[in-house]
Order: sequence, then C-alpha cells, then structure tokens
Amino acid sequence: MPVRVEETTSSSSSSSSASSQLSGHTSPPVCTLLTVGQAFSGTQNVSSLQKDEAWRVNVRIQGCDLDHGYLCGTMEALNVPMADTPVVTFWEGEIVDGKNYTFYTGKWEALSEDDIRHWTKFPSFQPFLEQVKVDGGKSLDLINYPYIFMMERAILCQRWNRLWVDHSWFLLCLLLLY
Repeated sequence: MPVRVEETTSSSSSSSSASSQLSGHTSPPVCTLLTVGQAFSGTQNVSSLQKDEAWRVNVRIQGCDLDHGYLCGTMEALNVPMADTPVVTFWEGEIVDGKNYTFYTGKWEALSEDDIRHWTKFPSFQPFLEQVKVDGGKSLDLINYPYIFMMERAILCQRWNRLWVDHSWFLLCLLLLY
C-alpha cells in the first residue's frame, strides 16, 4: 500500500536522522500520516470466490517505529455481512524501505509473482517494477520517493469464526481513505 509522504521538521527527528546517517542507514522521512494516534476512515474491499464486498473501516495507528520499518494499529470494520456488531482487528505492518523490508514478503507461502501482482495495482509502484523483479527493491532509493509502501497483516480478530479465514495480507489504502 502506498502512502503519500508529507514532510515535517522537528529537532528530535533531525537528530535521529543524522545519527542514522552516521551509522550507514538512512531513516525514512518524517511523515505526519504515520504517527501514533493518527486515524483514517474509508473502505476495505474484500474479494472472495463467492462475491466482492466493501466494508466501511476506521483505522488508528497505535505504534510506529520508522527506523525498524514497523507500525501497528487497529481496524474497525463496519457493516460486515453476518456480523451484528463492528469487527475490530489488531494489525501489524511492515514499511517497505529496502533495509528492513522489501516488496517481497517471503512469508505465508507468498511467491514473488504474488507480490508483484499485488504491487502493480498501484500506479506509484510502476517506476520500480523492473528493479523489484531483480532484487525485491533492496537497491532502490525509497527514502526520497514521495510515497511510503506498507504491508499490513491482521494479527488478532474479534470474530475468529468468520473473518480472516485465509489469513492473507489485507490492504489498507490510505490514499483512498484520506
């Protein structure tokens, strides 16, 4: 999922970035969208063999560590078929930065072809397609790109008997939510 970066400046983020550069690693730019407490509302599109569904969702970021490419939060899904109440899911995410995580998941039996098929749904990914096919994006300079790419995975769901049966990556496209 790509998220457009909004640059901000603060003395604490400048010193953190400087120390990261000295150690040979560059931290992602500060992004006001990826801060603890930030909330988004939008639609979660869910496809199954039987039918496609769209649920209204509210997403809140509960934790974010840009140096380690990590974020987590909750998603509340509304108007979910066969659920009398909203369904709340805790999720953890990986920020694709080429250092901690690449465009290839390498988990949950996902093949590189599956990952490529997913990422090519986003026009902001297109400039990287050929290089990602070569090395997963490890050699890309994503730090200066105006989008941050992320993958989120549901960890704990309020209704185990109905949701996340296939436990595949779910998509929260903040560009659509914003």
